[in-house]
Amino acid sequence: QVQLVESGGGLVQPGGSLRLSCAASGSILRINDMGWYRQAPGLERELVAIITSGGSTNYADSVKGRFTISRDDAKNTVYLQMNSLKPEDTAVYYCNAHVLGGVTGVYWGQGTQVTVSS
Repeated sequence: QVQLVESGGGLVQPGGSLRLSCAASGSILRINDMGWYRQAPGLERELVAIITSGGSTNYADSVKGRFTISRDDAKNTVYLQMNSLKPEDTAVYYCNAHVLGGVTGVYWGQGTQVTVSS
């Protein structure tokens, strides 16, 4: 089994920054794509950013130029650096990983709340 644990959420003022982390542990041989999604109240979960095992990245238009996704494969960890935060970025952020290992599959973290408010 594989667990993903997120950290780094919290309350920040508009224009501020936060860095989210998501560490994977368990029976892991290799991790392919890793990503961040978010879900605001009353809305569908949406893709924020994704990074492949080769380091290629893709971002939602709403966060391009403000958010940066990165990964450390030695630590099985994915990061999301969020700058110039806006109130509309408020949501629960979830990490996601496509894991090859004891039980190959797509795993999700439990979510971390990000609130952007003055």
